[in-house]
Amino acid sequence: MAGTAGSSLTAELNRLASTTGKAAQGAANVYAGTSGLGLIAALNIKASEVRQPSAYKGLNAICNELAGTTGKSASDALRTL
Repeated sequence: MAGTAGSSLTAELNRLASTTGKAAQGAANVYAGTSGLGLIAALNIKASEVRQPSAYKGLNAICNELAGTTGKSASDALRTL
């Protein structure tokens, strides 16, 4: 089920995590099955459990990787999931 046009990054992360009202970092951790990680770390772990911090992608890049898209903003990429 795709997200809602114009929704925020936080709203999309909550949708993907099946949570409501969490901050982006908290929702990203639920979505990734992690805890206590920063937003970027949690999403990179979701994409690849063996990815090392030195190879972490930035926000837009990791969201595009997760969504199988390219060139989209983080929110736009996550809306496609």
